[in-house]
Amino acid sequence: MQPLEIALLGAGGRGNFAYGRYAELNPHMVRFVALAEPNEERRERFRERHGIPSERCFASWEELLAQPQLAETLLNATMDRMHVESTLAALDRGYHVLLEKPMAVTPEECVRLVLAAEEHGRILQICHVLRYTQFWGMLHEIVQSGRLGRVINVDHRENVAYWHMAHSFVRGNWRSAGESSPMILAKCCHDMDILYWILGAPVRRMTSFGKLLYYRADNAPAGAPERCTDGCPAQETCPFYAPRFYLSRGSDWPTSALTTDTSPDGVLRALREGPYGRCVFRCDNDVVDNQVINMELESEATVTFTMHGHSHNNVRTVRYDGTRATLLASEATDEIAIYDHLTGSVETFRPGHVYGGHGGGDTGIMQDFVSAVKGGPRQGATTARASLESHLMAFAAEEARAAGGVLDMAAYRQEVEARALNQSLDLA
Repeated sequence: MQPLEIALLGAGGRGNFAYGRYAELNPHMVRFVALAEPNEERRERFRERHGIPSERCFASWEELLAQPQLAETLLNATMDRMHVESTLAALDRGYHVLLEKPMAVTPEECVRLVLAAEEHGRILQICHVLRYTQFWGMLHEIVQSGRLGRVINVDHRENVAYWHMAHSFVRGNWRSAGESSPMILAKCCHDMDILYWILGAPVRRMTSFGKLLYYRADNAPAGAPERCTDGCPAQETCPFYAPRFYLSRGSDWPTSALTTDTSPDGVLRALREGPYGRCVFRCDNDVVDNQVINMELESEATVTFTMHGHSHNNVRTVRYDGTRATLLASEATDEIAIYDHLTGSVETFRPGHVYGGHGGGDTGIMQDFVSAVKGGPRQGATTARASLESHLMAFAAEEARAAGGVLDMAAYRQEVEARALNQSLDLA
């Protein structure tokens, strides 16, 4: 079997370190043959590592997609607000597209992407990588098998580590809803997808509450400067002191997000000059650091979802209570335990991991995308239309949080589809 040829948009953290490494380890499966990346240093680094001819490397996605089709498929790892126009152009050019989440930053744009993929007859797959992990795959099988009986209540927690919150959502690229997307979409559309996939029932109605409580100027230590590198009096006691954190993390992510020069001098230079050296209490962030959602499904089961950015560990934990058994699971321990209501017995599973980020999910989704394009069997069997539902769940939660009250999902879906249709007519 010949390797699948892929054009890449964006050679940053995901494009380079997740999917680029997969290609290096699996040259029989995929091969990158074209690249668009605005950062010259990153572009040249990726070009050399993958042997891409210089004439197939471009400074923007517009330049790449202005060319005749350069590969059968395209992997879109650009920033959130670049997803829609670049993906529409790729679909129109004839590419099958693997698109990083979130697929778009408005619900109407999500609908546009799904309709465009269906109109062109192209595969559009969203990188909901958790479906492809051993952990979530086993949990899905257990629930769908009926082992728990009828699921009555679910408690799903996205515990974002304090350092990850500070790096990505206070100092980093996803700190501003206006520049990227709301926190519940940027971080938790994975979780919405998992809930929709495992439970197999859409949401009927929901409520949501959340705020930015801690990472604000009024919580800054006395005398704290704008940057950690400017001589902070609280550096010995502050867990967010940037030089200590990044210099202790090695050269991989998250340090690799600061600079291509991950030497101590290079990291300190990036902290003095770039966004990651800022005091976490003096940034321009506005996304929430905690949010809860209460959902009633069409199956009449109830779900509570919690996201917060104050955890000691970056881990999801879940509880499923059914009529026959209770399931408790944690990514941290890689353990799924089933407590049988009849016998009182406890059955414990340890799903394990395969190579790759997100517990092997990055590897799994690449394998599934290749199989989908080549007409082979699918593992996670997700589609752009399935991803649309999980994105609408996140957008609806944000709307419910902002407005208060209870949101009816059927009415919300209809409203979004109508707005998307009107926008398409305006653009025609």
